[in-house]
Amino acid sequence: MSASDLTPSGPSAASTWGAKSRCDYNECDGSGFLYDESTNTSSDCRCRAQRIARARAHSLSAVIPARYADIGFDRYPITEIDPIATVAATRRFVTRLEENLDKGRGLWFMGPNGNGKTTLALLVTKAALDSGRSAARYTLPDLLRKIRNTFSTDSHEELFESLVAVDLLHIDDIGAEQATPWVLEELYSIVNARYEDQRSMVITTNILNRDDLCQQITERTVSRLTEMCEELPVLNPDLRLEPRLG
Repeated sequence: MSASDLTPSGPSAASTWGAKSRCDYNECDGSGFLYDESTNTSSDCRCRAQRIARARAHSLSAVIPARYADIGFDRYPITEIDPIATVAATRRFVTRLEENLDKGRGLWFMGPNGNGKTTLALLVTKAALDSGRSAARYTLPDLLRKIRNTFSTDSHEELFESLVAVDLLHIDDIGAEQATPWVLEELYSIVNARYEDQRSMVITTNILNRDDLCQQITERTVSRLTEMCEELPVLNPDLRLEPRLG
């Protein structure tokens, strides 16, 4: 993997990443260090570990795809999504985004193809980036491909740490990848690490039946995702197949 693979790219890359400059505990000046003028010494602030985690997270790419650059709650296809309760729940999550991210809360969109799940999830991801939080978005097949490319190199551990450290990890198409033992273990490791660190996730899946999903990605992974994420069904027909006027 080259350095460019770990660097944000594309027209929106410059605005993709952000990190808070203030101390999360209001104890230091934003540097991550506490200074004692009487002894002329310094020590780590409680926020330093978080700053290191965010710096690692910035090695991930999180460019909003061009097709979704202008998404909004008042725009198609969000305006066509039924039930509207799902849209309302997503809007509430975004309204309290900072609190939700700090507490490791997430959203889980489930439903058939083409009904707006990815657009809803990207609204959350875009809001996180706009608010200065770190975020990364992948389809599960793309994420696993990236992990495979680093598996036998020194960058594998660095990539894993970045995936755990990012404030919001958005994964589309959970359950779409062939369920090999390696796939199941990698997915569980990521989900479990974020579960333990109380890191938010936004996920989408076409699999509606819980037993079917447990068979596809294991019960222990589904169990953690269930505790981390509010489950939101998106059950309207395939919006891509409906003709649009104008």
